[in-house]
Amino acid sequence: MPALEAILRDKFDNLGAPAALVLPGGQRIGSADARVTIRLNDMRSLAHVAAGQVGKLAEDYVEGRADFDGSMRDLMSAIAALVGGDPTRGVEHGPWRWWRGLMRRGKSLARHTAEADARQVEFHYDVSDDFYALWLDPRRVYSCAYYSEPTMTLARAQEAKLDHICRKLMLREGERFLDVGAGWGGLLLWAAQHYGVRATGITLSRNQHAHVEKLIAERRLTGRVHIELLDYRSLPEDEPWDKIASVGMFEHVGRPLLPTYFEKLQRLLRPGGLLMNHGITAGGTTNHQLGAGMGNFIERYIFPGGELLHLSHVLRELSEAGLEALDVENLRPHYARTLWAWSDGLEAQLSHAREITSERVVRAYRLYLAGCAMAFEQGWISLHQVLASRPSGAVADGPMRGAQSAYPFQRGHVYRP
Repeated sequence: MPALEAILRDKFDNLGAPAALVLPGGQRIGSADARVTIRLNDMRSLAHVAAGQVGKLAEDYVEGRADFDGSMRDLMSAIAALVGGDPTRGVEHGPWRWWRGLMRRGKSLARHTAEADARQVEFHYDVSDDFYALWLDPRRVYSCAYYSEPTMTLARAQEAKLDHICRKLMLREGERFLDVGAGWGGLLLWAAQHYGVRATGITLSRNQHAHVEKLIAERRLTGRVHIELLDYRSLPEDEPWDKIASVGMFEHVGRPLLPTYFEKLQRLLRPGGLLMNHGITAGGTTNHQLGAGMGNFIERYIFPGGELLHLSHVLRELSEAGLEALDVENLRPHYARTLWAWSDGLEAQLSHAREITSERVVRAYRLYLAGCAMAFEQGWISLHQVLASRPSGAVADGPMRGAQSAYPFQRGHVYRP
């Protein structure tokens, strides 16, 4: 144990962040004027700190084996320093690399049946609507906001994001619009009320389904807006959609099923129609999850079954499914700012949160929101909006001969007031 303590002293003396560590016996290591202090209550946590296994340290906090004093931002500065490297560079080598890849594929397929996906969505989204309402904006938009102006509030930035997507999709009155993974209905209702589309959303969350049905009735949109409790694989293909959006959903499809996902969207979309795929992507090209135990923490406490893929892999699968990528926009810093806004919202309501749900859930989400904000800032994960079309195959005359879709091949329609 003295050797381990020596490693910890050396680590915190050279951490580069104003942090201190209190060992189970009461010994204090690190900065004398620390802004954040990590307190270990269990000897097992010593090895996690020494090895930079911050995901394991996060588990220790959720389970009460560790605690901290200080702000979430100062804690995340210390956590980033503890990682001490790039957690996206975990490339596997050796003769068993192919076998491990095969095992991961089999595990992913087993975890992404329709029944398994429904259970995993319920685990995450049905924690408590009241809990999410504490720190989301009034529309409960649970995805990356778009801070098109630097002074925007979270609520205004979420509205800007919803409109940004609608503009990119060039929504027109009377069009059939599908929202895959509609959440609490923010985009679905915005598109119907501001662009006059006939909108249908799908979700696997019973709580979200009930909430959106209530909003549809309250806003007198019955008959023009629909929400269905349905898996994307079960969507009927009898009548094609003019425009499709998938926001914050494809991260939960699973790597082996990504071809199935994009092929399904391609069949659902009319020739010449547009698709917006907005989702989290991996910061590294080869890692199957974040290293230093962070991916395992998310898997266990937040969203089981989530898998991140690099943009290059996403574009390849999208293209092989018969879709044409038209425009790609990286919103990574926007998501960092969004997550900090969520984190600040939760921190301001901790006592209320503990009345709504368990201490374990509150602790997990404190680290999840702030930790993801830090990961987006570091570039360990990213967020891409990919606008695509199902080419019509018709090379017609016009301003952009051969466009084969409604897309004008310039961005004026997105940014024009």
